[in-house]
Amino acid sequence: MPGLIGKKVGMTSVFDENGVYVPCTVLEAGPCVVTQVKTVDTDGYNAIQLSYDEKKEHKTTKAMLGHFKKSGTTPKKKLVELKGFIKHWKPGDVITVEYFKNDIWLDVTATSKGKGFQGVVKRHGFFGVNDSTHGQHNRSRHPGSIGASSFPSRVLKGMRMAGQTGNKTVKILNLKIVKIIPETNTILLKGSVPGSIGSYVVIESPDRI
Repeated sequence: MPGLIGKKVGMTSVFDENGVYVPCTVLEAGPCVVTQVKTVDTDGYNAIQLSYDEKKEHKTTKAMLGHFKKSGTTPKKKLVELKGFIKHWKPGDVITVEYFKNDIWLDVTATSKGKGFQGVVKRHGFFGVNDSTHGQHNRSRHPGSIGASSFPSRVLKGMRMAGQTGNKTVKILNLKIVKIIPETNTILLKGSVPGSIGSYVVIESPDRI
């Protein structure tokens, strides 16, 4: 699926042509440099590798310096491989936010905010038993029974329990493009996008599979 690497800038709001208030997420999309082109003949499948965000040379390994030099670009922090580009690209080509000018909807993949170890109320939305009777007094946020004793004598896989929350790859589908600003390489999408401000995102076009 064709797309670009970007960065989450923050959120804002605009009014559309009908005067409706629209909450938007501001993303910096590109410019991205093509650092590698994979084909069926050489790699067994078709894909291109995109790079984004400048990186200092002394913080880059010699192997990666050679990789970037081969494609005629400076070191980059983020590398992502994408499949399905219709147009033929070659190493060194630059793809900007104008690539999405003919699209209406976009998919965004990002890493959600990490919230650490959380209980079942915050992690899974359990209601608890704050208004319970029957003598219950100090277990309002506990999960309750997690399995039977005699059978199956174990906790079944997938049981909703406390644990690590967030910090996972999340993909939001079909976010509507509100506005594209080529001068600043920014794009406004209706709704929210996972991750914190400054985190990397992968913006893909579902219309051009």
